[in-house]
Amino acid sequence: MRRICIFASHYLPYLGGIERYTSNLAKALMDMGDEVLIVTCNDMKLKEYEFVDHVPVLRLPCINLMGGRYPVTKWNREFRKLYKKLKEREFDLVLINARFYPHTLLGAWYARRKGIRCVILDHGTSHMTVGKKIPDMVFAAVEHIITFGDKLLCKEYFGVSKACCHWLKHFGIRAEGVLYNAVDAEVIRRIAEKPVRDFRAEYGISQDTAAVVYTGRLIKEKGIFKLIQAVEMLDPSYRICLLIAGDGEEMDQVKARESARVKALGRLDFQEVASLLGQAEIYCLPTEYPEGFPTSVLEAAAAGCYVITTDRGGSRELICDESYGKILTEVTPDTIRNAIEKALLDPAVREAAAKKAEERVNQVYTWKKTAERVHHLAGRGIGK
Repeated sequence: MRRICIFASHYLPYLGGIERYTSNLAKALMDMGDEVLIVTCNDMKLKEYEFVDHVPVLRLPCINLMGGRYPVTKWNREFRKLYKKLKEREFDLVLINARFYPHTLLGAWYARRKGIRCVILDHGTSHMTVGKKIPDMVFAAVEHIITFGDKLLCKEYFGVSKACCHWLKHFGIRAEGVLYNAVDAEVIRRIAEKPVRDFRAEYGISQDTAAVVYTGRLIKEKGIFKLIQAVEMLDPSYRICLLIAGDGEEMDQVKARESARVKALGRLDFQEVASLLGQAEIYCLPTEYPEGFPTSVLEAAAAGCYVITTDRGGSRELICDESYGKILTEVTPDTIRNAIEKALLDPAVREAAAKKAEERVNQVYTWKKTAERVHHLAGRGIGK
């Protein structure tokens, strides 16, 4: 048995790729018999300590910046009380998700003071951005400052994709290897074949209408409005419907764009997402966000969808070439529309590509493999 402490700035019910990575990895480690504790920021004012899906979670007080997207630890009396309890715990490994939050420095400092092996796992492939020059420059500077502190406290770095490892070179960091993002492909396929909801029936979508799906946070950087525009631009002769599953800061604007071709489903749980993907022909994520390896892309491939996405993060490691899906080299409504149109016009090619991508997910991107690697790291000790 290994004892593993995972620091992550956000955790469920906050919904994002890093949060799902943390949750799934924790459960896979616990299935192996390891002891796991998640240490996160109390960005949603929940219980200080509780079990979430049987995983123990400790939440530290914080201040929410950027509408909650960037929590900063609040060093008050409550923090000191909780941190004192944390110092009494013994662990074999401190794993930190991700590199560019103040919470990362806390985790690395905790590991250094306790003499515990520390690993920082990177989930990014470019600087965080909001699409505005001055704020983006500030965020980049802050990231470099925090990373400088990370490097003083922690010497081992991994990425959730090879693309993340390459990005670490920007900070003068050589990654030790990859701890791939993953999915439980067998469970996704089982739910896709026996869905918990019939979305086509609920939304009046006929079987001869192609369903295009987007799942994830509703933020501009994920390309959601370009995708909506692309679907609206398709010739009326195409029977198609875009189903948008997710929540976020752009939810109201997305709902305002609803039409016969565009449906906003809101936030769905895992089983509902798998059910939705199983009823779709195409999954599209035209993201320009600094992804690590989008979980939603892996889920879509596992469910048998034809994937259209960008090379942000590790998606190109799954969609190796056009025989596996489509990687957009330019993200505009026109390029998205063309990719969807091409996939609709050649069902045989589309289905063959979806099958190849599904097989690759089953072979490479499993939580068992990633958890075994983390378990091994926890057993090696510092400097081994």
